[in-house]
Amino acid sequence: MRKIVVSEFLSLDGVMEGPGNQGKFELAGWTMPYWNTEIGKFKKEELFDCNCLLLGRITYQGFAEAWPSRKDEQGFADRMNSIPKYVASTTLKQLDWNNSHLISGHLAGEVMMLKEKSGKDILVAGSSVLIQTLMAHDLIDEFRLLLYPVILGSGKRLFKDGSFKKLKEVEAKALGKSVMLLKYR
Repeated sequence: MRKIVVSEFLSLDGVMEGPGNQGKFELAGWTMPYWNTEIGKFKKEELFDCNCLLLGRITYQGFAEAWPSRKDEQGFADRMNSIPKYVASTTLKQLDWNNSHLISGHLAGEVMMLKEKSGKDILVAGSSVLIQTLMAHDLIDEFRLLLYPVILGSGKRLFKDGSFKKLKEVEAKALGKSVMLLKYR
């Protein structure tokens, strides 16, 4: 059975919203001053070690706007554009980005069917509402959190009030001087 892996950029106060420069979040781009080759290497390995992406509507729309026109020598953009993408949405009717598939029915059941297929991990990025639903159905197998030395004070948080869950630490290591990679199951 494949694992569902949630990979997030996270501020010290638990905010996951607007890590890149795009979007309407007032503090968008808060990870950018800390980007380094170690983070880039980790994100590339993570993307190439999965079979597909599982995304919520807002993250999908942001990615679908940004990635199709990008190119890079490392092949990251090609991988993003070619990998199967499963999108949880009750409002979208059509997905135009290459190799995208709509999940509009019973989310937990459809995600369980994805997990039961053979292959590598299913990677979730962004997608706060989707993650809350996956947590409620105990479908997340691993959290990979890149913890940044910033306190944002507002924004969408990864963990909502009352979402208690005891996790087991798998790994903790620095990616450069300021960012920590924390893995939990």
